[in-house]
Amino acid sequence: MVRSVLRRPTLVLNRNWQPVHVATVARALVLLWNESARVVDPDDFQLYTWEDWLRLMPRADEPFVQAVRFRLRVPEVVTLTGYDRLPRAAVTFSRRNVFKRDHSTCQYCGAQPGSEELTIDHVLPRSQGGVSSWENCVLACMACNKRKADRTPEQARMRLRRKPVRPVWKPLYADHSLRIASWSKFVSEVYWNVELQK
Repeated sequence: MVRSVLRRPTLVLNRNWQPVHVATVARALVLLWNESARVVDPDDFQLYTWEDWLRLMPRADEPFVQAVRFRLRVPEVVTLTGYDRLPRAAVTFSRRNVFKRDHSTCQYCGAQPGSEELTIDHVLPRSQGGVSSWENCVLACMACNKRKADRTPEQARMRLRRKPVRPVWKPLYADHSLRIASWSKFVSEVYWNVELQK
């Protein structure tokens, strides 16, 4: 149980309160202990140091870390104390992230049939030297994938709605399955709504 609590996601903000990363609770507590971060209370935006955070008792309905002598509240959001620029984090190429980038939408016809009816299509087919990459893979519904077959969009006389590109990292690309409601106060509504639709 303690291990699963320590693996929960914590939103990391830079010094200007822009989302830059999603860390585990364990990593967030290390940042707090090292004075590299402060906990942000999503309700009133108050900042807490390690000592301040230790004094707060967990509410009955919230997760906590059980130490030998005390219970420690689980931070949902932290802000870095010495980092004021956005990192150039790379978004990992994965099926999950292609779905996020393409908003679960067929990139040929615009259909949104549901994830079980969408496939990853290689724009330049593998049989013609295409590789699995951000710039060569898009979502396609089964009908469009069958119609395109082993051809390029030009050969199949199909038009891509958008050129596939590597996305810029945003919190929605972080590898986590647990949605934290309080993050909506810090993450742009556009990205938050896309994340909630997955």
